[in-house]
Amino acid sequence: MEVQKLDRVFHALADPLRLTMVEQLSRGPASVKELAAPLDLALPSAVKHLQLLEQTGIVRSNKAGRVRTYDLRPDGLAPVADWVRRREAALGAAFDRLAQAMRDFPEEGA
Repeated sequence: MEVQKLDRVFHALADPLRLTMVEQLSRGPASVKELAAPLDLALPSAVKHLQLLEQTGIVRSNKAGRVRTYDLRPDGLAPVADWVRRREAALGAAFDRLAQAMRDFPEEGA
């Protein structure tokens, strides 16, 4: 996986406003207005946050008339999920090595 892409995804998700938008979109598509209102954001500010999320590949947008609606891309969080899986596998392997070392070198007097 490209480290820069993962870095961009983590950067996008590090902002509390963008993270809240992603959480809201996990429940279904929403317009810019619907995403901005609970955060007390002006529409231009919300659009800037959403553009960053779209550039990162986390969300996608669709414009019908004057209303722009956003939804989560099905694979938008895949870089994070892949990274977590690799960390879990590495941690599991480390514990497996520790367990084997404990079997190979039992504590004396135990």
